[in-house]
Amino acid sequence: MHNASGQVFLADCPTRLAVEIIAEKWAVIVLFALSLEPQRPGDLATLIGGISRKVLTQTLRRLQAYGLVERHAYAEAPPRVEYSLTALGGTLVEPIKMLTAWARDNGEAIVDFQERHQP
Repeated sequence: MHNASGQVFLADCPTRLAVEIIAEKWAVIVLFALSLEPQRPGDLATLIGGISRKVLTQTLRRLQAYGLVERHAYAEAPPRVEYSLTALGGTLVEPIKMLTAWARDNGEAIVDFQERHQP
C-alpha cells in the first residue's frame, strides 16, 4: 500500500496518523454522534452510553487537536459548551455511515462466532 508520502505502515506517514486517529476506541462513535447535530458534552455522553465523562473529554480534545471537531463556548448563565464537526470532520460522515452499516449487517455474525468459539 502506497500513497504520495510513502508506505502507510511507516510511523511518520500522514495516512497512518489519520487511521490511528479514527481507530481510537471512541473516536468513530463520537464523530458519528456529532454528525447528527452539535452536542453538549452531557447530552453526548447520554447518547453514546458507556463512556465516562473523562474519556469523552479526552476523546473530544484529541479530535479537536486534529481539526475534526470544534468546541463552541457560549457566554450564557450558566455557561454552555457544544461540540460539532469541522468541515474536515464532516468528510468522515459517509465512511462512518458505511462502517456502521457493515457493523449493523454483521454484528450478529461476530457475536455468534464468538459464542461458538469460546473456550
